[in-house]
Amino acid sequence: MSAHKPGTPSLKNLLSRQAHSKSIGFFRRYRGWLLAAAALLVVIAVGLRLSGGSSSKVDYLIEPVVSGPITVTVSASGTLEPTRAVDVGSELSGTLESVLVRENDRVTKGQLLAQLDTSKLKDAVLKSQAAVIAAEARVAQMEATLAENQASLARMRQVAELSGGKVPARTELDTAEATVKRAEANLKSAQAEVAQARATLKTDETNIRKATITSPVDGVVLVRKVEPGQTVAASMTTPVLFNIAEDLTQMELHVHVDEADVAHVEAGQAANFTVAAWSNRKFPASVERVDLGSTLTDNVVTYTTVLTVANDDLALRPGMTASAEIIIAHRDAALLVPNAALRFNPAREDANAPGASSSFLSRLMPRMPRQRRGGGNGSGARSSGGNGEEGSRVWALENGQPRPVSFKSGVSNGRYTEVLEGELKAGMPIITDYQEIRP
Repeated sequence: MSAHKPGTPSLKNLLSRQAHSKSIGFFRRYRGWLLAAAALLVVIAVGLRLSGGSSSKVDYLIEPVVSGPITVTVSASGTLEPTRAVDVGSELSGTLESVLVRENDRVTKGQLLAQLDTSKLKDAVLKSQAAVIAAEARVAQMEATLAENQASLARMRQVAELSGGKVPARTELDTAEATVKRAEANLKSAQAEVAQARATLKTDETNIRKATITSPVDGVVLVRKVEPGQTVAASMTTPVLFNIAEDLTQMELHVHVDEADVAHVEAGQAANFTVAAWSNRKFPASVERVDLGSTLTDNVVTYTTVLTVANDDLALRPGMTASAEIIIAHRDAALLVPNAALRFNPAREDANAPGASSSFLSRLMPRMPRQRRGGGNGSGARSSGGNGEEGSRVWALENGQPRPVSFKSGVSNGRYTEVLEGELKAGMPIITDYQEIRP
């Protein structure tokens, strides 16, 4: 045996240090995998504890298939407008001498509403009348001059014929002919001045009539924007003095229908709406037209839809905000299945039923709703158009176990979906959800 020197590590210590170093390197190298394996073991242990073997039970929540009416509507909002409203303005500038009507006054066609000061307009008429008289006098003067020149030319031609062309000179004869032509031209110019003066007079007389503001229709004054003594300036645009609604017993509701719903809305469909002033009352309406042009507001595309409204009791007023529901489908008696049943998927729920064998991991996974093809989107504003969809499925509860039942679906109002064809019958229990019951 060799002697061991003090301070020198022994072979045993060297081997021990080397083994310890390798174990530390191995742990550092595979630390992530080791932690994952440990986490998996913890999950398995928790799952086994939660599963409790086969001691847990499943209680299915059911609703019966029912028979009854179903209505599918499209919601939209808008404002009430008169069927026909007329803005009454003034083409003339001036001062309002009088205003004879106020808001809510009933007016008839041709009734005097307001009167502009006509003093300047009357002066303009007198001036135009004088201009017509002066132009007519000038015409008479030009006619006399023309007659005189024509007579002089006739005498010169007679003398030339008697003298055999010796007198007067040819230049004198040409001058006389030119004078006659100038007189004819002056006469035509004077006649044109007469026509112009008469047109100006007619315009001034028309302006006097336009200074009297009258109602163009029978109706009710909605807005009065002027007061007596106010100056009206009609330089570039026609100022609006009054707004008159022709007939408030018939009104229009202009609503904005979302682009996702507009395909289901068409003329002739019934509707109803409410307004804040009469919150407990529903007013009937009917779709008159759906505009082809779209409106973009805050990146939302809508289409203006016009509804006709009867307002015999005048409870509705222009400008009121209304919330409307357009009926796009209605069934008086239909077989209806709850929409919650269409979202139920027993693919994982059945794994927890008594006697079923399933991994506890499936119970830890989140429940995802099954995608279906039936009509309706849960908002009450969609319809499958009544054609139905193949492949819709629900689960009926038979002998404590779920059984799939396929059917052909129709319209949906978000709460129920119409059954067009299939094995479903009224009163049949359908699974809508489940819950676990632990001892």
